[in-house]
Formats: sequence, C-alpha cells, structure tokens
Amino acid sequence: MRKRDHNVLTNAASLLICGLLAGVVVAAAAFPAVAMSGLAAKAGADTFGALPGELTMARAPQISYLLASDGKTPLATMYDENRRDVKFEDISPYMRAAIIAAEDHDFYKHNGVDLNGVARAFVNNSSATNDRQGASTLTMQFVRMSIAYTATHPADVLAATEDTSARKLREMRYAIQLDKEMSKDEILERYLNLAAFGNGAYGVFAASQVYFNKKPKDLTIDEAAMLAGLVKAPTSFDPTTKSGYPQAVARRDYVIDHMVTTGAITKEQAEKAKAVKLVVKGKRAPNGCVATNKNAWGFFCDYFYRWWMSQETFGATSYDRERRLKSGGYTIVTTLDKQAQDGADKAVRAAKPVTAKEAVMIAVIEPGTGRVRALSVNRNFKLDNPKNPKNRPHSDPVQRAKGKLGNYPNTVNPLLTGGDGITGYQAGSVFKIFTIVAALEKGIPLSYTINAPQQFKSEYILRQGAPATCPGTHFYCPTNSNKQPGGVKDMWSAFSASTNTYFVPLQQQIGAANVVDAAKRLGIQFRVTKENDWANDKTAANQWGAFTLGVTDTTPLELANAYATLAADGKYCEPTPVQEIRDLNGNKLDVANPRCEKRISTEVARAAVDAARCPVGDNSSTSKCGGSRTAAEGRWIVGKPIAGKSGTTDAEKSASLVAMTKQYAVAGILADPDWPQTNVKMKHKPADGINPPVFQTLKAAMAGKKAINFDPPGQKIALGDQRSIPGVRCLSIDQAKSRLSGAGFTPIVSSARVTSDCPAGSAAGTSPEGRTIKGGIVTITVSAGGGGNNDDDDDDNGRPGNGRPGNGPPTRPGTDRPGG
Repeated sequence: MRKRDHNVLTNAASLLICGLLAGVVVAAAAFPAVAMSGLAAKAGADTFGALPGELTMARAPQISYLLASDGKTPLATMYDENRRDVKFEDISPYMRAAIIAAEDHDFYKHNGVDLNGVARAFVNNSSATNDRQGASTLTMQFVRMSIAYTATHPADVLAATEDTSARKLREMRYAIQLDKEMSKDEILERYLNLAAFGNGAYGVFAASQVYFNKKPKDLTIDEAAMLAGLVKAPTSFDPTTKSGYPQAVARRDYVIDHMVTTGAITKEQAEKAKAVKLVVKGKRAPNGCVATNKNAWGFFCDYFYRWWMSQETFGATSYDRERRLKSGGYTIVTTLDKQAQDGADKAVRAAKPVTAKEAVMIAVIEPGTGRVRALSVNRNFKLDNPKNPKNRPHSDPVQRAKGKLGNYPNTVNPLLTGGDGITGYQAGSVFKIFTIVAALEKGIPLSYTINAPQQFKSEYILRQGAPATCPGTHFYCPTNSNKQPGGVKDMWSAFSASTNTYFVPLQQQIGAANVVDAAKRLGIQFRVTKENDWANDKTAANQWGAFTLGVTDTTPLELANAYATLAADGKYCEPTPVQEIRDLNGNKLDVANPRCEKRISTEVARAAVDAARCPVGDNSSTSKCGGSRTAAEGRWIVGKPIAGKSGTTDAEKSASLVAMTKQYAVAGILADPDWPQTNVKMKHKPADGINPPVFQTLKAAMAGKKAINFDPPGQKIALGDQRSIPGVRCLSIDQAKSRLSGAGFTPIVSSARVTSDCPAGSAAGTSPEGRTIKGGIVTITVSAGGGGNNDDDDDDNGRPGNGRPGNGPPTRPGTDRPGG
C-alpha cells in the first residue's frame, strides 16, 4: 500500500482527542447528561490505547462467472454476495464525487478522522432535543466493513457494528492508520467495492448492473447520486418498491445538491440531473444453476457444480468448496459448446416433449480431452413448487396410487451423469464394445469367427429352471433377438448385426472378468452396490455371463466417454466441465487442465473403432461389416465418417445409441428414470426413438467441422497370423479334432447338425474354412446326412435397432431377470 506523508504532531493530536471524545460521543447519544463525565473520557482513552496496531483487510466475497466454451457467452453466475471489484479508473468521476457528497465532504482533507465532525456530533448528541448524528468518515465506514468481512465468528460481526464507544475508538484508530498507509483514491476505491447498495448488490459494479444495467464508468450524475444515496439506508431508499421510490428520488436530489456544495458539479448540471426521471433498468443478478442463461443449460451447470464440489483443490470440506465458488470471484470458461448444446436441446425436444414420462438423454464429449460439450434432456431444470406443483402423475403405478408425482417436466436430478440415487440405466448391446476390446487385448483379431447358433449353451451357471437357462439345466443360454441362428460371424459382422450368440461365447473364452475390467478402464462406474461388488471380485465377475449384453447400469456421460476413449486411440480422459479457470488476479488454475492417461493400446483402440464403424452405416477399413447394420442410417444423416453402436434391453425397457466422429462422441439413452420397469417400449429409428436425436446432435456438432477419417488398424490385429486349416471333411469327429489340434488350432464341435453328403455324425466341414488365425478356434460342423452340402452360413439375424436377446440373460450373477 502506498504511504502518504503526515504531520506527526497532527496525528498525535488526533489520537489524543479521539481517545477522549469517542467515548463521550457515543455516550451522549444514550445518556446526554453524563456525556462529559470523566469516567467516559477515561474509558475512551484507555480502550483506544489498548487496540491492536494492525487492521486486517480481507477481500470481500466476489461473484463467480460461468461462461460457455467461447469465453464470451454467459452461462450462469454463482455468489453469496453479488460483487465484482473494479479499479478506481473504471468508476465514473460522478460516482466518486457523489459518495463523497453523500457521506464525507472533507474526505480528501482529513487524516481519516474528521475532528470537526466529531465535535459537531458531540454537541448535537449532547442535546436531547436534536436527532442523533454520527461522526464516521468514509475511511471509518470502510474500517467497519472490513472488520465485519474479516470476522470469523458472528460475535465479531456484531462487535464491528454495535453502537458503542469501543467500536468508535477502533474505527478511529484504524482510520488514521489506513490514511497513512493508503492513498485517498485507494481508500475510496475499496469503499465503493465493499459497500452494500440493496437488492443483493454489493459494490458499485453490481449496483450499476442491478439498477441501471451498465458499467460503473458509464454512470451519469443522476444515476451516481441515486446509488450514493442508497448506502445510508438501502431498504428505505429502495427505488424498486412503491414506498421507497419517492424516498430514493428525494435522497438522490439531496446528494446532487451536496455535489454542488463540494464543487463537483455546477448548479446548472444539478438542476438538469434532478429533472431526469428515475428509471430502474436492471435487475437482480441470476444466481445458481436454476437461473442459467438458458433453462436447458441447467443440467450442464449442475454437472459443473457437482464436479467443483468434488475437487479437493477448492477446500477440504464441501462447505469450503462452496464458499470458494460463491465468493472467490472466479472466471470459469466451461466446456459447453453452444453449437453442440443447442443442437442436442433441439433434438431431444423434437423426439419427446418435456411432458413425456420417457427421458431422452444426450451427452457429448470431446475425445482426447474429456471435455463435456453438451448435456441435454427433455426436462425443465427446475424444482417443482410443492405448493403449486406442475409435475405429472408418477409413471410407476404403485407410486401413482400413493398420489406421488413424477420427475417430469420439472427436475434437478442428475439424470445424465448419475449421483444422488441415480444409478443409471441398462444400455444393452453398446456394452459389446468392451468384449471386443478385451478380446483384442488377448490377441484375438477382428477376423476371429464363431458359428453363432440360435441359442448358445454357455458354461455360466444360474438357478435351475431360471428363464434364461436351457430347459432342464442350470446353464445360461442366451438367444438372438429374432431367435434365429447368427451363422458364422467375425467381430465386424457380429457387432454390426448385434449377434448375442457371438459375444457371449467370445466373452466366455476370454473371461468375463477381463471384459468387466475393460469397461472399468474405459470409465464405466458401478453405482449399484451389488454390481460394484461383482465388478471388484474376479470370481463373481467371471460368472457375469450377461455383462457383454449391457445389463449393468450406466449413464449417457459414461458411455460417451468410453467410446471417446477409443476414438482418441485409447487415451482416457476424466470427464470435465471446465477448460479454463482464472482467479481474481487472472491466474490460471491447473485444476482445469485435462487429466488423461493411456488405458488402451493404440492398435486395440483403432481395431475396436474399425468394428464400430459397421453398425452405424460406415465401412470398416476392410469392408467386412456383413449385410446387417443395426443403425445404418447414421452415416447418411451425419455425413461424416462415424462409428458407434445401438443397444436395447429386454422387453425394450430402454434404448441406447452411441455415435462418434474423431471430434465428438455422442451417447443417448431413452428410458423412464422414474420407473425402470416401464411398460412403454423404447424405440430406435422412429422420430420419437433414440436414434434421431443422437444422430441429429452429432450432425449439429459437426456442422462446419472438417471430416476426419478414422485410422485403420494394423493387419495383424485385424486379420491375425493367418494359417491354413486342414481339411476334415467326412472324417470322424475324433479324427477331425486330432487333425486340427495337430495343426495348432483349438477345435470345438458344433452342437447343431447340418445337411451334408458325408455320413451322419461325421465331420461335415469347419467354420471358418480355408484360413484363420494361428491357435484360433475352428468349429467342426457335424453332418446330419441327407446328401446336401455343408454350407451353414445363414443370413444375419440382427434386427436393426435392437441388441437384446429373446429370452434374455440374467442381469446380475445368480439372478434370472432378463436383460439385453
């Protein structure tokens, strides 16, 4: 702080006189008859001398601003007190002059304490017939506010404002100290940034916005005078109320007249200013996520708030973190991409209105950074008013019978990101990507083939007689969605057609625990307690036969980020809602930096993406997608290279879709958050299904963006180390197995029989034929006789838009509820 020269004798005299008079000034207000008693004077002098020599000045609470990713568009504001400090030169000269005219004419003349003012107050307050006067200078008022703001206990706040001689002494002592250490302009700047102006406005910046919707430097004489007049009694002089308006005008004119007295303006300027009709143009600053720039952005804002509250950087406790956010004066550039967010908002509301019980939930993430670009759902981000509820009846018949209302159209629940009891939704066959990743990591290439039957008898054990078991057994037996054989499939064609009886045996071969581990590394959380226990117990996880079919709860945000990790060549990035945070001093905080690490090898990630191009109508690098694609319209709608996967749970209780480019990963889930066991069928391709909003969101996000093709995988991970398969046609099964084993393959025998000109019960051939990977599985097809050929390559069975089994597997180990 800049020091100014003072006359030592003047300061000493001030200290002595203040020490004697401060007590009697206050005493005279309450007990005029004893105001000049020696006791009061002595008490004042003693107390004054005992004061600490240093005044602690902490920065007052400052408003924090949230901006969209462009760094310009307002998203929301967070504050305990609506205040933003401004520099002296950014405050209108009229405002500076007005506050001096209203509160302290001699501000630039005294040394922090106005001795003449103290004397006047003493004389006035000694008479019981006069109204009480104070003797506080602007500097003393600033001291009082500073002490209140640095207080750590309510009693200290009270002591800073109570009407006692001790308080006056404290203010005088510190005022003289400040006047020595700071320039007058510095004191005036801090005063104007600290003062309360009513209507939630603290400091001149907020006051200018709230009352006149302008910056402090642009205030006119009449506006400045009105604001200066508020400081004395913000409630009484409130111009926004019927009773306060005339008093605000009178107080404004009073200040204008005193501006003439101090020489700040001329009489002509004063008369012109007083003739201006007082019009309040501004309004209270919005506060919190329920008051975002656009209501639909509230869900993103809420995600940001929850993220902030989880960061230890901002404090050890939730209380500390919230105080930092609402009083730290941060400028936070969030990751919200207006183009992507507006596209998502439009798309979800086109699919379902806000009054629909079904929630269309969309999350958008940027691969390689983890930046969350959009979060959208067909709901109003709003607390339903219990006194005048607008929400519709609960969709669960049991809850509806009890008179409960649903969480639509208004809710503040984290539907898209999970938490507060929201565990997520079953996503179906989009989880098959985790099986592909785990298989590739085990050295099994994309070309690996399985003869997928109509029903697969697995080694996973369930309760005897459970619906998902083979009749008369306790073995889990998943089926395909149309209950038809899948035929010989590789990873490209099986993923494209969503063939359940390819992925369950593939998962069984590599170990379900490895598939669960791949999902965990790609960011899938397990919020259901039992699921979390199984996911962290390898023995239990290895019995999770239906995991590959997407029976665990997840959220759109997790799905988008899992696929984004693959689009980023295996670089996992923690989802984040911020891309830059600056404190009041303009310093960048490292907490906003992306937090990324390599979790999947580049080759595995590229191979998995190559398979994922098939379901959404794109072509793999080898064009081996097969004939059936569950969401083939995607490539045509988006118009850019894309990858992804659709999924549906049993009985179509939820539907999901992930679609991505190199720049954006979009995941959508259509479900009823209030009643997961809904009797409404969730759709894919119709206008009110999940596919249109996902593809339209991706299209909107990519508008004007360069098309970037996905990098193809290497030949080895795509095709494997190819070896010739020896012929086994018409050999006995034992001979066929021996020949294949001798050639380095792993033979299995198909449980189905095919028409063949070989003797019944002998080997009709192999699947695949010709060549396959070294050490790979070769299926021996068994002849049923009949003189036909041994071609058992049936058509694709996958129904577009569906990834669910028919009978369905259990959703959890040891249960029998179907999923998909």
